[in-house]
Amino acid sequence: MEKNQFSIFETELRVRPDDIDMFNHVHNSKYLDYVLAARYEQMEKFYGMPWEHFTKQGLGWVVSHVDINFKRPLLMNDLMLIRTGILTMNDKGCAVQFEIINQKTGKVVSDGIFDYVLIDLNTSRGTKVTDEMIKAYSI
Repeated sequence: MEKNQFSIFETELRVRPDDIDMFNHVHNSKYLDYVLAARYEQMEKFYGMPWEHFTKQGLGWVVSHVDINFKRPLLMNDLMLIRTGILTMNDKGCAVQFEIINQKTGKVVSDGIFDYVLIDLNTSRGTKVTDEMIKAYSI
């Protein structure tokens, strides 16, 4: 992951039976779920701004683009570490970098970038990221 002025946070998750596909490893779509679950937890735990903080203000974060690299499979019951951190922030959103590491092997199984846009939930249109949000995310 690229080091910058923003912090990198970690969340542990374990592969569940319903994550496994017909090839006996985690289905590609589940990697997106892992990153989103980690970010959801990290927003509350580290930034002090849980998802609900935004929805109460009529705002929401929407994924506009994902760039993901699949490097190695995850298998049933593997324990993984999901590292995420803001790569860049702009006036209407941010790019979040991530990597998923297999705890048993210590190897990166997937990495990439999620682009998020902050939207007004009433209009479904992009809206400006506030100074309060920028300050909270700048740790």
